[in-house]
Amino acid sequence: MTQPAYDIAILGAGPVGHALALLLARQCPDPQRIALLAGTPPAATGPAREPGQDPRVLAMNHGSRVLLESLGAWPSRAADIRHVHVSQRGRLGSTVIHHTDFQVPRLGSVVPYAALHATLHAAVADSGVTVLQGPSAQMVNQDGAGVEIRQGDTHFRARLAVQSDGSSGTDLRREYDQHAIVTTAYATLPRAGWAWERFTREGPLALLPHPLDARAYSVVWCNAPERAAALSQLDEAAFSAALTEAFGTRLGRLSSQAARHVFPLALNARRTQVQGRLVAIGNAAQTLHPVAGQGLNLGLRDAARLAQALAAWSNTPEESPNPLLAQFANARRADRLITGGLTDLMPRAFATGLAPVEHACGLGLLALDAVAPLRAPLARHLLQGLRA
Repeated sequence: MTQPAYDIAILGAGPVGHALALLLARQCPDPQRIALLAGTPPAATGPAREPGQDPRVLAMNHGSRVLLESLGAWPSRAADIRHVHVSQRGRLGSTVIHHTDFQVPRLGSVVPYAALHATLHAAVADSGVTVLQGPSAQMVNQDGAGVEIRQGDTHFRARLAVQSDGSSGTDLRREYDQHAIVTTAYATLPRAGWAWERFTREGPLALLPHPLDARAYSVVWCNAPERAAALSQLDEAAFSAALTEAFGTRLGRLSSQAARHVFPLALNARRTQVQGRLVAIGNAAQTLHPVAGQGLNLGLRDAARLAQALAAWSNTPEESPNPLLAQFANARRADRLITGGLTDLMPRAFATGLAPVEHACGLGLLALDAVAPLRAPLARHLLQGLRA
């Protein structure tokens, strides 16, 4: 049988795939035996200097920042989140989570997607990992000794494949009947270090501090599809007025002159992350509702736990990794279940339109705000997740 060209092939070079490559390179005797299949590189562009130039930002919790800093892959531009305010529009009840509750400098950070990707790419370039640019790659076959990968016209074998981007399958699927509007807005009364999650009857509305301007906020506004389509077509003044009305006046008036992007929302997840010698992590394992910004953070925990599981195998790759992969899947089950359950429940519970349910949600927020021990488990999970 042909000797595998690589020990591990990582299919997908988003943040999770890059992070996994760096984690594996730290423990692998020969990092060149790790292949990161990065797809066709995008056209070169300069860094965004204004918030409206590129709406893509990522909310990273404290645990994710610690991980990326340890890999030398944390970007220079970031906006700290030190306080998170959660409320419900039209009903009583709110709660605030403070970084001082956990004796950490921040609960999380917001970074530009392009800056994070560039920093990760540079770190991988220095790691010794083999980066294969080209068309999107896929596994075409596997047997007891490895997998066959196709990237365009190129075929090669690897002992193990990790899918970090692409479809997360349809084992578990839920349509939310919500579309997210992603844009940028400026506030007349900005508050440094504060992030906001406001639940409305049509879906949550999140405002995150923008890393490129202290007056700006990244907006993720979830609405029914028809409402989202109508809002996306409003002129700037009308959209800004609607956004201010939905959010309230805690930040003064909100004004948005940036482009608006609309995305349908759904939960998609695989029941198992391991199939033979193919492992799914990140978006390939699950895509979540954006409430609380947990998708990427969950994917980075996938990467960290997989690298930990494969640490010993990296020195003896001719042995079967299957028992270690089974341990990885079992270790990740609880975190995936809890995080997926939270992000699935919150947007549905607050958007039922039923007064008793909405009042119960409001009472829940009041209880969380009044009794710190009740708030702590939820806040700690959002802060760092369940790490096994």
